Amino acid sequence: MTWGNRSVLMEFVFLAYPSHTELRVLAFLGVSLVYTFIISGNVLIVVAIQAEARLHTPMYYFLGSLSGVEICYTAVVVPHILANILLSEKTITLLGCATQMVFFIGLGSTDCFLLAVMAYDRYVAICHPLRYPLIMTITLCVRLVTLSVVIGLFLSLQLVAFIFSLPLCQAQGIEHFFCDVPPVMRLVCANSHIHEQSVLVAATLAIAVPFLLIATSYAFIVAAVLKIRSAAGRHRAFSTCSSHVTVVLLQYGCCAFMYLRPNSSYHPKQDQFISLVYTLGTPLLNPLIYTLRNNEMKRAIGRVLTRNCPSQNN
Repeated sequence: MTWGNRSVLMEFVFLAYPSHTELRVLAFLGVSLVYTFIISGNVLIVVAIQAEARLHTPMYYFLGSLSGVEICYTAVVVPHILANILLSEKTITLLGCATQMVFFIGLGSTDCFLLAVMAYDRYVAICHPLRYPLIMTITLCVRLVTLSVVIGLFLSLQLVAFIFSLPLCQAQGIEHFFCDVPPVMRLVCANSHIHEQSVLVAATLAIAVPFLLIATSYAFIVAAVLKIRSAAGRHRAFSTCSSHVTVVLLQYGCCAFMYLRPNSSYHPKQDQFISLVYTLGTPLLNPLIYTLRNNEMKRAIGRVLTRNCPSQNN
């Protein structure tokens, strides 16, 4: 079976993994620990939102959806990273690499669109509180989440199909831990500015457009909050947005650095570190940010843990 002029069984080799046994053991233990916290934190959020009737609101529905996407997003690459740390041959086929990229970029893009949807939800809640129940119906919420997933995967599919239609060099060594756009683009032999610009356009649609929607929503939110005369009222309004703003800065800061720049500025070691931040760091911090700053979530998670832990008296 072939893809263009290449066999889908053609293999790439990952070159970023440590070679010393001690470093490999430390890397495996560290990544395993972080991955356990990521899955545990996001699963707790999903379960708590499902279990608590008072959390059955649009804001928490979107938060639960974001946690679900984070679980899938990390599952695309982290188990593969753990396996490669232990394996002597750290390879992946062309088809496997393309598939990994489709879901990694697609779910990452879904994250970005969901954050934009969450910003719109806060805009409606703060700027149109009386109309909020009429606008943010469960039907609209489901459609917005579904649309985020569909657009994210569609953009990713188009981008990956374009990248792997380009001629690749004979050397198939990827200076990275997994198949991501910048390191794979380094394997493209065609020295064309058009190819690079096409990738930047796709990245802009997935990153800059949602960020513009978020910025617009918060511009209206800030204008509305500043009209509130009560200091307590302003503080309460801003506190409902603080967790979301923190996550947006983390997510978009890393994504913009990685994808919204020319291929010539790619630096393997630096980019490997940044990729670990948005692959492991951001999904780990998201549950902490949303729970530590949200008393309702803390109480709900506490009740879930209490129900599932045996009483000390038994």
